[in-house]
Amino acid sequence: MELVAIQYKHTEIGLIPEDWRIESILDVADVKRGKFTPRPRNNPFYYGGNIPFVQTGDVTRCGGVVRNYSQTLNQQGLAVSKLFKKGTVLMTIAANIGYTGVLEIDMACPDSLIGITGLKADNHYLNYYFIYHREDIEDLSTSGAQKNLNIELFSKFKIALPPSKKEQQAIAQVLSDTDRLIQSLEKKIAKKKLIKQGVMQDLLTPKLGWKSLNLGKCATLKARIGWQGLTTAEYLHQGPYHLVTGTDFKGGFIDWDNCVFVEEFRYIQDTNIQLKINDVLVTKDGTIGKIALIDSLTKPATLNSGVFVIRPIQKSFDSRYLYYILRSSHFAEFLARLTAGSTINHLYQKDFVHFDFPIPPSTEEQTAIANILSSMDAELRHLEIKLSRFKQVKQGMMQQLLTGKIRLV
Repeated sequence: MELVAIQYKHTEIGLIPEDWRIESILDVADVKRGKFTPRPRNNPFYYGGNIPFVQTGDVTRCGGVVRNYSQTLNQQGLAVSKLFKKGTVLMTIAANIGYTGVLEIDMACPDSLIGITGLKADNHYLNYYFIYHREDIEDLSTSGAQKNLNIELFSKFKIALPPSKKEQQAIAQVLSDTDRLIQSLEKKIAKKKLIKQGVMQDLLTPKLGWKSLNLGKCATLKARIGWQGLTTAEYLHQGPYHLVTGTDFKGGFIDWDNCVFVEEFRYIQDTNIQLKINDVLVTKDGTIGKIALIDSLTKPATLNSGVFVIRPIQKSFDSRYLYYILRSSHFAEFLARLTAGSTINHLYQKDFVHFDFPIPPSTEEQTAIANILSSMDAELRHLEIKLSRFKQVKQGMMQQLLTGKIRLV
């Protein structure tokens, strides 16, 4: 493939190369709706045969290729549904509108999906075009208690097409290769997380000679006091002092890029909640029990009223060891006991201080455990940053390739 000079023309959907064309979806494909879903679900008269029956959620989660299905139908079920062939592009038309995927095998479909068949364009190119323009497709839907998109509304959707199927296939191939890289990285991250979960379970299980510490006796718990009256109206988009809220917790750390800011007087108002490296944070309102470690500080930072900061008294434990304890089953089980049979949405200090946790007798052993888990966390964060960049690259590639700004000839 080579890059070529491009001449553009103005069209109803924007600039496209001179030799590209604009087509209505009905000019390049047949669009057919699935049939009514048999009721009730799992009725053996319809369900339980060997015919794959795909649901809306299967397509929403498919990532562009429909290979998984929730249920199967027998011949009676197929009679009241509709079978689409391998290679059909499926699209969701109810609730979550415009999610698409190419069928990897023949599947039956309910009436919450449409099948795009009889294609005069490459099916994978169309699928990526739909993915890139999902919000535009959603805008075509009817509003109401639940959004819906019918074939008549969808027929208004326009597609920019390269002149040859070969070029369409080349574009789809590049994007498909990128998807495979992303999926490979996602699988690697999932595997690493499972490994880390097993290592945590092993390292944090009490051994001979370990002891039990009570959080209330070995640590201080501080939070912004209610009478200080900090409100969201004081949140700033920029400034010298970060304000950490419960929504800034991301993967066990603080997402500094999305933190708000506060004026200086709010920072100096309470020295107890001025954050330091290795502080452990716990959310106490809303979604209680989210955990974060302060492993870096890009600017001075303080807390809003929904977060505890935990610090050891007289170096009674390694803070990072406690961080991993709080992310383990030990703390999850404590919270489960605390909230059993209630709709509690607040973690009170009077309850939290009763948390007991197992700990090695020496700080050196605590630190060694924390170092192992920290190293695994660092690797996961590196992979997740890489994944985020790959996804950004793919989005940029779609924008360039599906509008003809870059040609693959």
